[in-house]
Amino acid sequence: MTTFTYSHSDADLLNQPIGYWSSAAGAAVVNHVRTTLAELGLTQPQWWILNQLQDAPPEGRDRDEVVAVLRGYLETGESALRHNIGALHDRGLVTEDAAGRIALTEAGRELRDRVAARQRDILAEIREGVTDEDYVHTLKVLQRMIHNVGASAWHH
Repeated sequence: MTTFTYSHSDADLLNQPIGYWSSAAGAAVVNHVRTTLAELGLTQPQWWILNQLQDAPPEGRDRDEVVAVLRGYLETGESALRHNIGALHDRGLVTEDAAGRIALTEAGRELRDRVAARQRDILAEIREGVTDEDYVHTLKVLQRMIHNVGASAWHH
């Protein structure tokens, strides 16, 4: 475990802006994940798409259904998701039939499995020194703050 020193006392943290710290944490984590995915040849939306197809029936999942599930992830949007599905198809990682169902190819499944293993390592890096209880408590606090300002968030 690496040594970590907090930059503020508990008393000082009470006056720190949650918007800054939650945004800084989100940006740092997303950047770390995206950098690692890029090293493995994927964008983050491509990774999400491969995951959506992991447990799909043999005939695949409807393209529009996959896009509908993912379009709100980090405000990616439908256009970018459709582009990334096309890029995965062009690379031979997914197939698409005439009815618009997409499915993983064997190469897509192999890449997805390899990246999933690396993603587990990334999560361990991100959570180093953070107990399961602290992690769950942090997410509950963030969910409550989102609720308190009249917004909503979800993750599938």
